[in-house]
Amino acid sequence: MQIEKLSNNIDVSHYLKELGVDSGGIGILASKMTHHIIYIRDLHVGAANILKQDALSIGADLAVPRGTVVAATSQVDCILCATTKQLNLLSKKELAQPFGLKELAKKLAQIAKTKKPKSTQIMGVLNANEDSFFSGSRFVDRDAIFAIEKMIEDGADIIDIGGVSSAPNAKSVDAKEELERVKPILDVIKEQKLNENVNFSIDSYEPTVVDYALKSGFKIVNDITGLGNDEICKLCASYDAKAVIMHMQGTPSTMQTAPKYNNLLSDIYSFFQERIEKAESFGVKDIVLDVGIGFGKTLEHNLKLIKHLEHFLTLNKELLVGASRKSMIDKIYPSLPQDRLAGTLALHLEAMKNGASIIRAHDVMEHLQAIKIQKVLNEI
Repeated sequence: MQIEKLSNNIDVSHYLKELGVDSGGIGILASKMTHHIIYIRDLHVGAANILKQDALSIGADLAVPRGTVVAATSQVDCILCATTKQLNLLSKKELAQPFGLKELAKKLAQIAKTKKPKSTQIMGVLNANEDSFFSGSRFVDRDAIFAIEKMIEDGADIIDIGGVSSAPNAKSVDAKEELERVKPILDVIKEQKLNENVNFSIDSYEPTVVDYALKSGFKIVNDITGLGNDEICKLCASYDAKAVIMHMQGTPSTMQTAPKYNNLLSDIYSFFQERIEKAESFGVKDIVLDVGIGFGKTLEHNLKLIKHLEHFLTLNKELLVGASRKSMIDKIYPSLPQDRLAGTLALHLEAMKNGASIIRAHDVMEHLQAIKIQKVLNEI
């Protein structure tokens, strides 16, 4: 007899198929092998005691504060540990229970059926301005086209083009100047039909710039203001464009002035719910969510968002993460933007593991290599 301890980060279904398990049993067994850790805040103490007993009765468990059993406080935070199968069982049990457990039951069922993406797209970055924080992403005129062709050759799925820096305290640029910066590049893309080889995204929240890009064959609008402007919503809907809704606390000039949240994950989740509802009311059908690494976030906020990215999968939208060469890396390992590739790859691979399906990166080829290796590792 030989006994092998397997990693928790495996494709369970792949192993079950390899083992020769009946096809009908693969889904059942996989649900028993997938574990969830769910933090529940401000739960009624009566609900916590009921949930604790119900969890134990099916082999799951609920971590609760000392004094919960005697109702020392009216509300408690707790942590539920359960497999996917146990979540499904609990969601049915709690539907008949009081103290807000019916609402919790619906959320547990939603979490249980959420799946992580099986593939990842790379969004290359090209800036048509002089003040982007990473000089290696700045291109103008013909050089920009060479950079685009190189990204396509390197394997980019999307190329994101912007004319204004969104770095903290970057100088403001009016819509006319922004369009003047990107127009020559957009015109060549259209003339050479480069959009037949890759999808293009416009990194802008100015309606005139977005409109010109969409007329030039762009398919994606990357809006750091999260579709705050109704006109951008209308343009995305009329061109049937994919919209990237990014979360930012404040504005580029104020976002890094002592950013603070009541509850980081819940606050951003609520923001996304509101903006998704708004976008869909205008007829926007294809939506991507970006948690906005570095946009009104401390280092701890950024790390938590990447680590717990899976929280946002229940919104049933693609998730984009862009931590490429950002200053959060410098706060962990002092380095200039040109020396942050290794840190970038570490952050992005973690984001992929936790549910990101689009990675916004300055270094396309290096990311493609890392993603392919990660994919092979996951299949072993």
